[in-house]
Amino acid sequence: MIAVLCGFLTAFAVAMLLLPINIKLVKRLKAGQPILSYVDNHKKKAGTPTMGGISIVLALFTALFYTAHENRIAYIIVIVTLGYALIGFIDDFIKVRFKDNKGLSAAQKLIFQALLAVIVSVYAYYDPNIGGTVYAPFTPKTLELGRLAPLYYIFIFAAFTNSVNLTDGLDGLAASVTATNTLFCCAIMGIAMFAGVLVGSFVSDMIILCAALCGCLCAFLCYNTHPARIFMGDTGSMALGGFLACVAIFNRMSLSMLLIGIMYIASSLSVIIQVISFKTTGKRVFLMAPLHHHFERKGVFEGKIAVIYTLVTFVCGIVTVALMLTLY
Repeated sequence: MIAVLCGFLTAFAVAMLLLPINIKLVKRLKAGQPILSYVDNHKKKAGTPTMGGISIVLALFTALFYTAHENRIAYIIVIVTLGYALIGFIDDFIKVRFKDNKGLSAAQKLIFQALLAVIVSVYAYYDPNIGGTVYAPFTPKTLELGRLAPLYYIFIFAAFTNSVNLTDGLDGLAASVTATNTLFCCAIMGIAMFAGVLVGSFVSDMIILCAALCGCLCAFLCYNTHPARIFMGDTGSMALGGFLACVAIFNRMSLSMLLIGIMYIASSLSVIIQVISFKTTGKRVFLMAPLHHHFERKGVFEGKIAVIYTLVTFVCGIVTVALMLTLY
């Protein structure tokens, strides 16, 4: 418990120190965020410093001081998070260098993401602590995936990284939702550990890392709530998605984490529905996708949207914890 608290506080403190430096450096390099032309109500945000994800990832590294150093899992999670952050950084760099919000193409992103996901998924499948099993939702019962496990793990990576990336569209939105998500990740792993379902020091390491990421994001929100002084960019959103996917796979509780990730799912589904509807009927279901932009077009203040998304995530987290306490 002390290590978890220390991980949170240290990551928070380091992120608070790094973010002002991050903002000054980005301003000096004139690496402001370009805005998509069709998101016309965000034009005033053009030029806001971006790539705040760099501070988040660097601060996360401090959590390794509190983990069990004989375990590889904590190091793998941080390295994978760094790998996805690097993909996002390349995307951000292209955007700010050429003053265009397109960055990497969808195909290029998918190729880089897939390469990283395949490596980690194969490793997870052959790791004796993970293998090809997942826990059924909210219960200690296991489901055997067999040789399909690596494909499922790759899907988890694709789902998390792209869903978190889509959710990152308003001041404080992705950071507040993910901070709440990591908080409940700590809770559900703690319950499973107390019940004797998850065993081993690597579980404690994942709890420490989740607490540390929560601390990083709490610090980031001090600079990212409306009006944002810095954006996390794809550097941050890709890193967050990669981190959550790693934790979901390594603790084998990805199905139990679906509920607390409901707002990520809503973001992705809104885009899928919008694209399918427009391609097949020529009509749009939402004023704009992802869903948070639809609410914004409806006149809802973006700060209020971030609060609602966070509250929904928090309620879903409480329900998840309640179900686990009942069924474990």
